[in-house]
Amino acid sequence: MTPSVAARAEALRRERVPFVHARVVRAERPTSAKPGDEALVLADGTVEGFVGGSCAESTVREQSLRLLESGEKVLLRITPAEEPGRADPAGTVTVSNPCLSGGTLELFLEPVVPPPLLAVLGNTPIARAVTAVGGVVGYHVVPFEPSALDGAAAVVIASHGGPGEEDALRAALAADVPYVGLVASRTRGEAVVAGLGVDAPVAARVHTPAGLDIGARTPEEVALAILAEMVASRPRTLREFCDARGKTTCHHGGGTPRTGPAPP
Repeated sequence: MTPSVAARAEALRRERVPFVHARVVRAERPTSAKPGDEALVLADGTVEGFVGGSCAESTVREQSLRLLESGEKVLLRITPAEEPGRADPAGTVTVSNPCLSGGTLELFLEPVVPPPLLAVLGNTPIARAVTAVGGVVGYHVVPFEPSALDGAAAVVIASHGGPGEEDALRAALAADVPYVGLVASRTRGEAVVAGLGVDAPVAARVHTPAGLDIGARTPEEVALAILAEMVASRPRTLREFCDARGKTTCHHGGGTPRTGPAPP
């Protein structure tokens, strides 16, 4: 990456903002883009950098938003005319964009999606096991902070009735965290949730006892059961994640793939 693009990409990683790095690898004249030109495409459709004129940019934007959902890397070919009979190899997508004024462009598109954020409340054996197992599974695990739940994928409360349990539940529910788990017996868990004073549909979002019923006994087994339930209930795509939170920034626009693997 060029220094400016690399600096911006690093800033986005620190801020846990998903993006696609688009880099021109081949350009047939006449094209405004040249090999080495690059841009970052954000989930709201913003394109930072240069990968060609408005026609090429619209196609790069659309395909990049698809990749943020699938997580795949692809070689994107943008052509000004149809190529009847052409079959793309795996990992390549060809888009015919008659708006394109020049020759064919080829770009490598690489999505960069931050690992899901898991916040854990408690310093109990189960809390420590969830922290350890979560990191191995691929979550970015942090101590629970009510003010740092934006974008969190999951909250696990394993303080066994310690201070802040109910406040943490209310904060996680208010932040629309997709998975909220409370480590407790069924009787105590139901009593805690009933005492939150929230509407029934909201209260139903709390998983308690947290975790799938796999007969877990040790803290590590309980952590495994909780992580399994988190994985089973998580949004499958960026669109599902945004839809669950009422977001409107996961739109697509401009251009339709002609050949190559279909997006999920």
